[in-house]
Amino acid sequence: MSSQFNYCQSALNVINTEAAAISQLSQYIDATFTATCELLIACKGKVIVTGMGKSGHIANKIAATLASTGTPAFFVHPAEASHGDLGMIERGDVVIALSNSGESDEILALYPMLKRLSIPIIAMTGNADSTMAREAKISLCIKVDKEACPLGLAPTSSTTASLVMGDAIAVALLEAKGFTANDFALSHPGGRLGRKLLLRISDIMHKGDGVPSVQQSETISEALFEVSKKGLGMTAVNNGKRLVGIFTDGDLRRILDARIDIHQTPISEVMTRRCVTINEHILAAEALAVMENKKVNAIIVVNEQQEPVGAFNMHDLLRAGVL
Repeated sequence: MSSQFNYCQSALNVINTEAAAISQLSQYIDATFTATCELLIACKGKVIVTGMGKSGHIANKIAATLASTGTPAFFVHPAEASHGDLGMIERGDVVIALSNSGESDEILALYPMLKRLSIPIIAMTGNADSTMAREAKISLCIKVDKEACPLGLAPTSSTTASLVMGDAIAVALLEAKGFTANDFALSHPGGRLGRKLLLRISDIMHKGDGVPSVQQSETISEALFEVSKKGLGMTAVNNGKRLVGIFTDGDLRRILDARIDIHQTPISEVMTRRCVTINEHILAAEALAVMENKKVNAIIVVNEQQEPVGAFNMHDLLRAGVL
């Protein structure tokens, strides 16, 4: 192989070819696409997605995307279905079958049994005149002009088009159902996404004795001892139980420049009075947005009476996986 081969140009040819294939999909977003979505949204059972070879890999991903966006779905391998896995498919289900040629023997072998069970089939093919397309309840075209493979053999543009059409269906169903971020998080509880969407400040904030707090009459040195002891880089300043301000590392730097006597000066004279606060019920992700917007590294959590009930800083969000 020549060392002068232009790998970048080859890659750009692939990207441009597949981009063109995706742009051509818009011509297939019509009444047939609407009928597809309406059939799926009316499904009382599960959506089964199937396909052989590379189409099978795409079908598996489409099933996963549907399942995570509010449409119960799973992938069934058509060859395995003929050897027992067909039992996973029941009346009330809907089958989405992927094949670029529309002539997959393994999928066509399932058609008689699926029709016997009155299970509607949505065929996603690149050939509207294929057997799969003709025998399906709905034929959704995903035809592309050419594959990105220069030999025209390896499924490239066609599989990309299938994937994008699957995403288009999943997102259309998501929006039609009013699927929310909280709904999405319920199917992703164990990952970073779930933590971002479900975790509330009450779950991560420091509480009770862990909340740095001094009275407004105490001296700066006493406040500094509390800041150091609690390790959050700040302390709440209270008048009785009510929050009246906050003293942070940033405030300390300012008073050092002013040469203030930290052993005699009350903290009320140098604290930040109009400090950022939140309630414990907001999502941690929302709290992060507040911190970034207000450019603060720590926040006091207050109740309706403006009494400190918690505190947290950016490190707490980092440990919780929100950042």
